Amino acid sequence: MSLSTALNIAQSSLLNTGIQTSVVSRNVMQEKNSDYSRRTAVLSSNAPGARVVVIHRATSEQLFRQNLSATSSWSAQSTLTGGLERLNLSVNGVDGAMNPAASIAELQKALQIYSASPSNRTLADNAVSAAQQVVRSLNEGAAAIQTFRVEADQEIAASITDLNALLAQFKDVNNEIVAGTRAGRDVNDALDQRDGLLKKISEYVPISTFNRGDNDMVIMTADGTTLFETVPRSVTFEPAPAYAPGATGNQIYIDGVPLQAGKGANTNSGGKLSSLVQLRDGVAVAMQQQLDEVARGLISAFAETDPSGALPDAAGLFTWPGAPTVPDGGLLVNGLAGQISVNAAFVANSHLLRDGGANGTDYVHNADGGASYADLLLAYNERMDQPMDFDPLAGNGDKASLTGYASNSVGWFQGLRQDASRASDTKEALAVRTAEALSNDIGINVDMEMSNLLDLEHSYQASARLIQAVDDMLSALLAAVR
Repeated sequence: MSLSTALNIAQSSLLNTGIQTSVVSRNVMQEKNSDYSRRTAVLSSNAPGARVVVIHRATSEQLFRQNLSATSSWSAQSTLTGGLERLNLSVNGVDGAMNPAASIAELQKALQIYSASPSNRTLADNAVSAAQQVVRSLNEGAAAIQTFRVEADQEIAASITDLNALLAQFKDVNNEIVAGTRAGRDVNDALDQRDGLLKKISEYVPISTFNRGDNDMVIMTADGTTLFETVPRSVTFEPAPAYAPGATGNQIYIDGVPLQAGKGANTNSGGKLSSLVQLRDGVAVAMQQQLDEVARGLISAFAETDPSGALPDAAGLFTWPGAPTVPDGGLLVNGLAGQISVNAAFVANSHLLRDGGANGTDYVHNADGGASYADLLLAYNERMDQPMDFDPLAGNGDKASLTGYASNSVGWFQGLRQDASRASDTKEALAVRTAEALSNDIGINVDMEMSNLLDLEHSYQASARLIQAVDDMLSALLAAVR
């Protein structure tokens, strides 16, 4: 081997070692960056020496897809769980203090105490006050639900703005990758950026991807709708400024295709958008319907009856804009929980609870005006515990007592919360595990990188010694010539 060849080999080795050291150093610097994939300088042997062929970026397509799917599922589930928590606090209050079932139980207790001493005006007033608290819990609960639905709309609109912005960024990065690939440039940084954008996009909608020529990528949603192909497809939504009870919200459209809402406490949806629609048009509407049914049950249970049976029942202690008519059994009246009120006649004269007659003399039960008369008070309590018909569309059964139906409604919602919370923990764990598996496969192991640096240091020292040896030989040769 000639001295010039040996020198060329040493120079090539130093150059390659410098490039490899730069790659390893950058790996160490990016160790905390979850969107960064490990780089490796791949060498090939070419006489007279080695040269860097390409800087290889670590990838694992299967693990990456699993992580996207797990991230999307967790985003959907955590959105549902968080929404249920907010809805619970708004409607039921802290520790359920504001829920109608608790207020109805207090009303029953007040009626029982009043029935034991029916001549006591203070106890009568207390019973009417308890009825007013029941009405407040229903009115405020219904208002809170509609406010929640408007807020869900606003969150959907904000999320869609973010999603469209992410798709616009994705277009720029994807174009950079395609152009760089065609020109033979290093596009690894852009590929990292694109993968990071895919993770963020999957938090809004479930996605799948495939690559075309020149690393061009197409994004599809889980149902096969095109989300991105060369350019972003439109994601549109029109929020409603307000909601009437029972009204269905506007749909989200992706490339003209409506996005389906999730179903179940362990939601089958992916991404936060479908969970927000599920909360707005599924959970919140069902909760409103159950409150409406509780309100209808109260009006029916406390309706005034004609002792002779000649006249129809009329709204009594609890009334509504359609009074004196009592809503038909088993027929849902949208928005009734927000319309129910305590009859002003009972506020003015609380002993009407004992005697009857708010709707005229034909409805008086205590005709003799007995101070110890308690039959009507006892009858009210019995009616609250007797089975009545409820609309099955509300999702809480079709036959129960008023107290049982109100308690079952609370149980239904709390069960939904618990199931959603457990599912959220499970999906979070899966998202974390898939992220860890992906990181272990393509991420940075600092110990390994530092070991590589030591090997490169040894390679550098060997090249330096070779150059020193060539220098010594050239010096000796020059000295001999002189």
